[in-house]
Amino acid sequence: MTEIRSAVVLPARREDVELHTIDGLTLVGELSLPPEREPVATIVFLHPLPTHGGFMDSHVIRKAAARLPAIADVAILRFNFRGVTSPRGTSDGAFDGGAGEGADLVAALGLVAERGLPTPWLVGWSFGTEVILKHAAHARIAGAVLLSPPLHRATDDDLDRWVGGPPLVAVVPELDDYLRPPEARERFARVPGLEVVDVPGGRHLWVGEGQVRTVLTEIVRHVHPEALPLPTEWSGPVVSTRQER
Repeated sequence: MTEIRSAVVLPARREDVELHTIDGLTLVGELSLPPEREPVATIVFLHPLPTHGGFMDSHVIRKAAARLPAIADVAILRFNFRGVTSPRGTSDGAFDGGAGEGADLVAALGLVAERGLPTPWLVGWSFGTEVILKHAAHARIAGAVLLSPPLHRATDDDLDRWVGGPPLVAVVPELDDYLRPPEARERFARVPGLEVVDVPGGRHLWVGEGQVRTVLTEIVRHVHPEALPLPTEWSGPVVSTRQER
């Protein structure tokens, strides 16, 4: 048995993909599918702020792609926003503060539709949550999970557009640097039905295996709850036990 921890990559059908935006940019990404069966749902990840080191390999996103196709039967699409570089490559364009990134989100959902992937959920982390809140209220999605939402760029008008829209879940660390649970409940109260999940001891960057497992569990609780509880050990072969990067 292999303990599922940060360096472990479980089997999946992984494919480098390109996304094409309506303003003519090509974005680089990766699609990961369950190793032996069709996915029951799809997660599109939107990464943290590029100007502070966010990219498609930010650790929670990388670990989700390494684990969830195998243990939760979901597809994972992760990509670099415009102008962002990772080991996968560099996306065209330049950082646009959350405006042009809306076209990046649309391109990602376009690939999901093109491939016929089921039940798409958006999962944003920090800056990625701002892109979701500003641009996805009327998207054809099953819902969205917001990890460490700072609510810096997203306005009350943006939130109001979600009233009556797809389900929203905000996973808010108790010790977040920008928005903590009491303020989050106050700010998000204008969206009836939005669930605020308070994570005791949690921090904005979700550092540590315990916090990562908490976050992945909250995501799967909404996307495919039948897969819970997530296993902590794997009995089959692993792809690698690579080091953190």
